[in-house]
Amino acid sequence: MKNILIIDDEEKLRGLLARIVTSEGFNVIEAGDLKSGFKKLEINEVDVVLCDVKLPDGSGVDFLEKIKTNFPLVEVILLTAYGKISDGVQAMKNGAFDYIVKGDDNDKIIPLLCKAIEKSQLHKKVQQLEKRISDKYSFDTIIGKSKALEQVLNLAKKVAKTDSTVLLTGETGTGKEVFAQAIHQNSTRAEKSFVALNCSTFSKEILESELFGHKQGAFTGALKDKKGFIEEANGGTLFLDEIGEMPIDLQAKLLRVLETNEYIPVGDSTPKKSNFRLIAATNRDLKTESENHNFRSDLYFRLNIFEISIPPLRERIKDISPLTSYFVKQFSDKTNKKELQIAPDFLQKLENYYWPGNVRELKNIIERSVILTDLDVLMPEVLPYEIQHQQDRLNKTMSAFSMQSIEKLHIQKVLNYTKGNKAETARLLEIGIATLYRKLDEYNIH
Repeated sequence: MKNILIIDDEEKLRGLLARIVTSEGFNVIEAGDLKSGFKKLEINEVDVVLCDVKLPDGSGVDFLEKIKTNFPLVEVILLTAYGKISDGVQAMKNGAFDYIVKGDDNDKIIPLLCKAIEKSQLHKKVQQLEKRISDKYSFDTIIGKSKALEQVLNLAKKVAKTDSTVLLTGETGTGKEVFAQAIHQNSTRAEKSFVALNCSTFSKEILESELFGHKQGAFTGALKDKKGFIEEANGGTLFLDEIGEMPIDLQAKLLRVLETNEYIPVGDSTPKKSNFRLIAATNRDLKTESENHNFRSDLYFRLNIFEISIPPLRERIKDISPLTSYFVKQFSDKTNKKELQIAPDFLQKLENYYWPGNVRELKNIIERSVILTDLDVLMPEVLPYEIQHQQDRLNKTMSAFSMQSIEKLHIQKVLNYTKGNKAETARLLEIGIATLYRKLDEYNIH
């Protein structure tokens, strides 16, 4: 039942109005002045306020502004004994749903109430949807407890509060778009659009049209004007995934937009403006690509204002357990199965695996395992063959005199020498840190 608050100092008129409103199935709350009316708003979930303009302790027109400040989803209909155009204009400016004259407009009250409630309910639904989106893409939903992830999250939280361009780097499947969404949702642009475009999906011509839009007749098949992603992102965030795949000539056009906020749709001659924040992502080394003239160096430096490198899953072993638990619950619910337990050796197999596909691969494997199992516990037998037997194969190929055995022993010695400092170990071995982590996993060195 919808709650209607009636504020009027004339008790008889208030009672009459309450009976009219109650007879239509609404729940009525009454108040005789603005002070008590505000208290009623604080303790009740009110949908619409019917408020007299002239009250003993103030003006309903001024009170309307206070209601909208403190309870923005509540709709207000002002009632007056004498209709004044100036009051009506000010009331609408302050956010009134409508302004009507007592007695003359009594037959309008119920239809107006229904429309006001409809508007209030719509705003509440939008707010709930926005909250669900915000919750879904908050930093708290990024699962993991490793130091590597914690460091990346701290960087992302800091840059989210700014309007700086962000470059997300990392292997495919590490969750770059998840980070981009979280940065957007925690920025000052959160109420505006987050628009995502994968630069590797389209040919050059289609990508240009998708990015900048086009005018009708710009090319064969351009039957009407089309907004580009840059225009759609105005006021919000544009996420360009796999930006390293963008053709060189389009890179020049994107650079101009970033420096001037101006762009020209395909087939048009009139510049347009768009104020957006750019978050770009790539699994390529753009510095090397720019040095090899495969990516514009000026665009690289413009993108690289704030780089966040998301580590691969094999460098975040501690995150595998919480991620596995999360995906098991998700797919247990999805397949209508009782939530499954995770056998220790099932988890051990996952932690020993190299994860070339990162979090995305882990998610897919957990979904497959949940579907395959007939037990209440996930056992290693439902894992893919290469995960089940990875260590067996490694052990068979390693003899005491094999290069693998010698390499494993050498890595262990250097680790002991550096007292477990992996960055220093990688430096002394003259290999990359990612290569070191891969070999630690491969040889099951902890």
